[in-house]
Order: sequence, then structure tokens, then C-alpha cells
Amino acid sequence: MKTLIQRISLIVASLAVLNLAGCASPASHEGMTPQNLTVSKKHPYSISVETKGGSETGAMDSSNISNADLKAAIESSIVKSSLFKNIVQGKSGDYELTVSVTEISKPLFGLSFKVDLETAWSLVKKSDNTIAMRKVIKSTHTATMSDAVVAVTRLRLAVEGAAQENITQGLKAISELGL
Repeated sequence: MKTLIQRISLIVASLAVLNLAGCASPASHEGMTPQNLTVSKKHPYSISVETKGGSETGAMDSSNISNADLKAAIESSIVKSSLFKNIVQGKSGDYELTVSVTEISKPLFGLSFKVDLETAWSLVKKSDNTIAMRKVIKSTHTATMSDAVVAVTRLRLAVEGAAQENITQGLKAISELGL
């Protein structure tokens, strides 16, 4: 009986280590892109997108949002929803959208991973540098064991879900503007 308990304990400990171990994967722009974004109004202007405050995911780090992936997710969402006529690179658009990651809180461990994301959105009309929108957007997403058994995957899904919700809120707010 003692041997059986030791074996079960070893199996449980091994599973716990496997669940916690592994390389963290960064949030992908595909995972952060909202799938069914509908906007109330479409704008006949061009826009450029800049992102700040993100960070790369290191080998021993937890899942992060890189500036490049956040920018790609926002641009992809704008294209899919037709919110603006087109996206331009650089600062030559009619409008410039800057999205800055100001805070992201992630759990260290747990069965459910709740991620809180706060970003600052700024939309500027380039012809006269007037601010069309300045808004802080907060979003949350929780990933559970039913989403992924492996902890690093569950954390990445929670980060991506918080980013999806954040992008959805930001672009819906822009769609409601009278540009």
C-alpha cells in the first residue's frame, strides 16, 4: 500500500512539473485578432498604427504581447471590419492611431488564469494634429483548464483573450466617432 501511495505521489508531482514547465510562447497576432468584430460606422480615411509598451517573451518569461504582434492584430482587425478605407505605414495617413500597453497583470500559477490588460488609445487627425480620441481601455480574460491543460498555453490564451477584448473595445469606440 505504501508503494502505491508513493507511486501515485510521484505521478502527481511529475504531472505538476510538466504542467508548470515548458517554454512560454508569446501572444500571437492571430490569437489577439477579434474574429467577429462589427463596427457601427466605417470611416473613409487612411490610418497608420503605432504600438508601444509591449515586450518580447523571453525563454524563461511568461507570455507577453510584443509591439509588432499587437500592431499586426490591430491592423488585421481594421482591415477585417473595414473601419478605415486603408492602412498606411509610417506617418502619412489621414489619422494616426497609437496604442500603448500601460499595464498587464498575469498570475504566476493556478487552475484558472485571469489576465488584466490596460492600454492607452490615442487617435490623432494628422492634417491639424487634433486629438479625435484619447481613451484608457481595460479588459480581462480568464482561461481555464478546459481551454488548455498545459499552464503556459493557458496563460498565452488568457493574454490573447484580454488583447482581443481590448482591441474590440478600442475599435468600437473609434467607430462611434464622428470623424
